Amino acid sequence: MNSTKISVVSPVYLAETIVNELVQRLNKVLAPQFSQFEIILVEDGSPDNSWQQIQLLCETDPNVKGIRLSRNFGQHYAITAGLEYATGDWVVVMDCDLQDRPEEIMPLFEKTKDGHDIVYARRKVRKDSFFKKTSSKIFYRLFGYLTDSKQDPSIANFGIYNRNVIQSVLKMKDYVRYFPTMVQWVGFSSAKLDVEHNSRGDGKSSYTWSRLLSLAFDNVIAFSDKPLRLTIRLGFAISLISMCIGLFYLYKYFAGDIVVVGYASLVISIWFLSGLIVFILGIIGTYLGKTFDKVKDRPTFIITEKLNLNE
Repeated sequence: MNSTKISVVSPVYLAETIVNELVQRLNKVLAPQFSQFEIILVEDGSPDNSWQQIQLLCETDPNVKGIRLSRNFGQHYAITAGLEYATGDWVVVMDCDLQDRPEEIMPLFEKTKDGHDIVYARRKVRKDSFFKKTSSKIFYRLFGYLTDSKQDPSIANFGIYNRNVIQSVLKMKDYVRYFPTMVQWVGFSSAKLDVEHNSRGDGKSSYTWSRLLSLAFDNVIAFSDKPLRLTIRLGFAISLISMCIGLFYLYKYFAGDIVVVGYASLVISIWFLSGLIVFILGIIGTYLGKTFDKVKDRPTFIITEKLNLNE
């Protein structure tokens, strides 16, 4: 039996019917292999009875740890809360909906023996709806372009991470939390391993188009200043085009081809440039707003209850 301690962190939302199966399968995988392990379930303000199920599991299994947040802060904030209490030499992060298979943890752990600090679980065939797969591809392409980073839509939160990686992630004081990008930013040696991806155990994903767009926008603002740099390019391009058009009409004027300056072109120019200015000011204002949120230094999550965890 391996003396290495493993921590499994899973954010829980709308999972009252599947969290028991998740823990059973994790115990079946981890108990024969590791003398020490813990399963940290973070209830993220779920409107169902997920917390009651976690309470029952904690009463009967000391390896299960429960954390309850005061409201729904979001998946990546819940992951951060779990990471702060993880004590394992290696930490597995996985979703609670059983699409991330507990049975894949051992192959991921074996891959770390090649000297990697991070082993990502790559979903070779995604068992998701057309909407989720399409929106995910759009999200990662947009996010990758605007952050000048390489994003792989086949990789999400699921993976195994050395304790040094997790400690480095926790040192990041970003107000906006997005676990995959934070792990990518801290560096360390990494590898990818193809895993089987299951269909969702029950219910449906809480991510809608609006939530995905909001997530993408928040993370672009948090991890990149490229939108600001793009506005500079846009402004330069418009100035160049305007100069060329101005020279053209100046030539036409001196050539006697223009007698009366067009009213329509003047109005269109005013509306276009005004809209562009407001758009650019909006981007700048968004960055200022995020800076304001950071300056307030509010906690990124609030815990109301903990089970089987030392204070």
